[in-house]
Amino acid sequence: WLKGPALAAPPPRHPQNTSAAMKTLVQEESIKVPKGIKITINSKIVEVEGKHGKLKRDFKHLPIELYLANSGHEVRAKMYFAKSKQLSMLRSVCSHINNLFDGVQKKFEYKMRLVYAHFPINATITNGGKTVEIRNFLGEKRVRTINMLEGVKVEKSTGTKDEIIITGTDIDFTSRSAALVRQSCLVKDKDIRKFLDGVYVSSHGTLED
Repeated sequence: WLKGPALAAPPPRHPQNTSAAMKTLVQEESIKVPKGIKITINSKIVEVEGKHGKLKRDFKHLPIELYLANSGHEVRAKMYFAKSKQLSMLRSVCSHINNLFDGVQKKFEYKMRLVYAHFPINATITNGGKTVEIRNFLGEKRVRTINMLEGVKVEKSTGTKDEIIITGTDIDFTSRSAALVRQSCLVKDKDIRKFLDGVYVSSHGTLED
C-alpha cells in the first residue's frame, strides 16, 4: 500500500572520517635567551647558569625537538605530526625554560602570613634559614618542624609583623616549600570557615633587583 518515493532506498552514507582531529605537520615555539645567561641543551636536558647559580631540567619524557638557534641567543622547541592537545606542551616547555631564566637571574619569592584569631602563632627560623619551627598553633604544644627543599631559604620579614619570606632559584622547590609550611598548619575536626588560623601565601613572584 506504500507507493512511490516512500519505498526508495536511503542514500548511501559516506564512510566516517576515522581521524577527527587534524594533525599539524610541524609547529614551532621560540624564546629569546636573556643577557648574562649561559644555556646548554644536550639531548633534551636544559642547563641554565646565571648570577644566582645553576639550574637543570630534563624534558626527555616529551616527544619534542629542543635546540639552540641564532648562535645561542634563542631556544626553539619543535613538534611534528601532533594534535592540538599535544601541541600545548610546546608552550609549557617554553614557560618552564623562562622560569629557569627568572630563577638564575632574579630568584623567586613567596611571602606567607601567620594568621590567628586568639593563640599567636610563633615561627622560629633555625638551621641557617633551612628550617622553620611553628609553635602554639591553636594553642597546641606540638612543635611543627618544616625543612625547606634544596636551595630554598626562609627568613622573617623585617618590615611586616607575622610574615615569613621563602626565596629560591628553583620555582618548583620554592613553591613546594611554601606548600609544606601551609599544609603543616591545617585545622582538623573543626569548621574551617570559622577557624581560619594558619600560614597562608599572601603574594609570590620574582625578586626585583
